[in-house]
Amino acid sequence: MASEAPPFWWEKPDWRAKVLWPISKLYGWAAEQRMERAAPAAINLPVLCIGNLTVGGGGKTPTAIAIAQAALKLKLKPGLVSRGYGGVTKGVHLVDPQNDLAKHVGDEPLLISNYAPIVVSVDRFAGARKLHEQGCDFIIMDDGFQSMRLKSDFNLVVIDARRGVGNGHVIPGGPLRAPIVSQLRHADAVLKTGTGEAADQIIRLSARAAKPIFFAKPIVAKGISLKNKRVLAFAGIADPDKFFDSLTASGAFISLARTWPDHHYYADDELRELDQTAEAGDLILVTTEKDAMRLARGSETARKVLDKIVVFRIDMVFDQADAPRQIIEQTLEKFHRRQIG
Repeated sequence: MASEAPPFWWEKPDWRAKVLWPISKLYGWAAEQRMERAAPAAINLPVLCIGNLTVGGGGKTPTAIAIAQAALKLKLKPGLVSRGYGGVTKGVHLVDPQNDLAKHVGDEPLLISNYAPIVVSVDRFAGARKLHEQGCDFIIMDDGFQSMRLKSDFNLVVIDARRGVGNGHVIPGGPLRAPIVSQLRHADAVLKTGTGEAADQIIRLSARAAKPIFFAKPIVAKGISLKNKRVLAFAGIADPDKFFDSLTASGAFISLARTWPDHHYYADDELRELDQTAEAGDLILVTTEKDAMRLARGSETARKVLDKIVVFRIDMVFDQADAPRQIIEQTLEKFHRRQIG
């Protein structure tokens, strides 16, 4: 199993989706009502929310990093707020990239903390307030689109071109967090990431609703070269196939591939087995940045194996180079309108 999401969610609707349809209908209605009736707390700072229509990976993390980097170039002081999925830290916690562990704050916040300040908090308003105290003047909310607990000025919905909305059913029959139309009603723009046609339905719906549409692709970060190299690739992320496809596109030859559930914390025996298998086959160990975050400052075995691993870093590059600036400026414009009234 590649993630907590059942594989049938990402396939053509079958009997399981149909059997679960009554529960999905009820869940979707409740989610829709929550979004429509929400009265989110407002902070006196511009807030950009980056969310998904579905559960699972869609490219939010690299998108958030790209937006934060663009904000820095515009002389803003961005800060991110995250629920910290996969971590156990309570309260309002400013992530320290030098001392925090992924198992405490979550792998995605720990990764993001290398680029901009990020606070982990279930209460996103409290998290945003903490960032304000730290001197941040532009808030990026990583997820939280459906919860509506912190008022956002601009909602950017990220959708993966390979998986789209899966079978199109709402949880538990499918990956949708709420009905598509009700979610898009609250979106200010849509970002299609990667290549493929699975997101085209959403793009057409968004175009008909006159929503701005942006496009971006994940590319291999500079300094990483695995062309013609034989690798053992492993990952515990929501969509490992996307990682494997990117590896292959970079010229690497995947001799072996191993997957674990999303946000998996590797046991020492798992790491030793990976290390021994790679050594026996004369293969290079390769994993994702998020997986590497879960190994950093871990056990002695984790640290030793991490030293041998090539961390396959991905940057999100927009087809329209100034798209991040446009998104930020539209957020600022809507914030100013909110201030006056």
